[in-house]
Amino acid sequence: MKILVIGSGAREHAIARAFKRSPQNPNLFCFASSNNPGIKELSSDYIVGSMTDTKAILDFAKKNIIDFVFIGPEAPLSVGVADVLWKNNIPCIGPKQSLAQLETSKSFTRDLTTKYNIPGSPKYKNFSSLTGVKEFLDELGELYVIKADGLMGGKGVKVAGDHLHSHEEALTYCQELLDAKSNFVIEEKLIGQEFSLMSFCDGTHLAHMPAVQDHKRAYDNDEGPNTGGMGTYSDADHKLPFLTENDIKQAQGINQNTCDALRTEFGEGYIGILYGGFMVTKDGVKLIEYNARLGDPEAMNVLSILESDFVELCQAIINGNLNQDHAKFSNQATVCKYAVPEGYPNNPVKNQKIDISEVINKNQLYFASVDEREGGLYEMGSRAIAVVGIGNTIFEAEQIAESEISKIKGPLFHRKDIGTTELIQKRINIMNNLR
Repeated sequence: MKILVIGSGAREHAIARAFKRSPQNPNLFCFASSNNPGIKELSSDYIVGSMTDTKAILDFAKKNIIDFVFIGPEAPLSVGVADVLWKNNIPCIGPKQSLAQLETSKSFTRDLTTKYNIPGSPKYKNFSSLTGVKEFLDELGELYVIKADGLMGGKGVKVAGDHLHSHEEALTYCQELLDAKSNFVIEEKLIGQEFSLMSFCDGTHLAHMPAVQDHKRAYDNDEGPNTGGMGTYSDADHKLPFLTENDIKQAQGINQNTCDALRTEFGEGYIGILYGGFMVTKDGVKLIEYNARLGDPEAMNVLSILESDFVELCQAIINGNLNQDHAKFSNQATVCKYAVPEGYPNNPVKNQKIDISEVINKNQLYFASVDEREGGLYEMGSRAIAVVGIGNTIFEAEQIAESEISKIKGPLFHRKDIGTTELIQKRINIMNNLR
């Protein structure tokens, strides 16, 4: 079995590890955007190229007679890499370009949920000019969010109260987006707690993953600028401490409704990962946005406790006979923390040496933006290394993650509070007060 993984971050390192645990013992290949020593070590062939170079990706897949491809990041999905692979009879885990609009276009997703009466959408409007913006902001008052309508690496969203403190600032941001040739969506700001619920999807059937909570802010206590994600946790019962069984069912239902709507809309199924970003509010579960691939860091949480054969799971997705039995997860809690360069995200230090020699369990280290050169590992300016702790409780998993990440030496920092009892209790209190 020959499998090609596209991408070279910690998410793809987790994907590669999950494949390597399969009893089918597949041969791994990687088409990467940079040198990831962790994935390279697991791969029979590893080349670096552009994530949007469809021809180079196809040539590499053909040359190595690849059985199927797993796409990690969003960039290849946005340019139709999946379309080209399927056209050449190479199955692909990752949706075709039109279906990937679920992530690449915020307005597409909102309009889809409206058209098919999918529950969980906030009040919203799409804009391609400033016409009507002031009036809609007046209608929403101080509860609004402005989202660039396109891929912005998780940084195109500004929230009232957090990033924007007046309607004047909001209008200025809208003009900045228009100047950058980006349309935008303005929607009602939701109050509650965010969580991620990802589902494997074969175009018709879903197999759900455990719920995970991400932490976007750079510093402890949810302070500082937004990042790609500083860390995540999941609970042993696959819920989260502030979620009810019904909340999970609502989120799973929205994912299923979206899968059905996409098949109706395009006449073909969405094949890959449906990653719903949700907010649990006093009025139930609301959909914030969709991503069309595994989350980073969320992939590290769920794949590290996947008990099923990942190759078999992907074959079920490709063959269209997926069910929940293909995606079994151990009843353990996980905490993932990212070590990032000092100054991240705005002015990160680069090309500084880091030392992981004291880390005890290197199987739960996931390399992201690092390079291996003579004399060791160097961080490259973005999130460097993720560490996952696995335990019977979140508290136990957090202690393991914290102990291990503290052993990484270099000009790095991490959030010490992710997965701590204090932070989780805050989340529980917020929801208890809201409900």
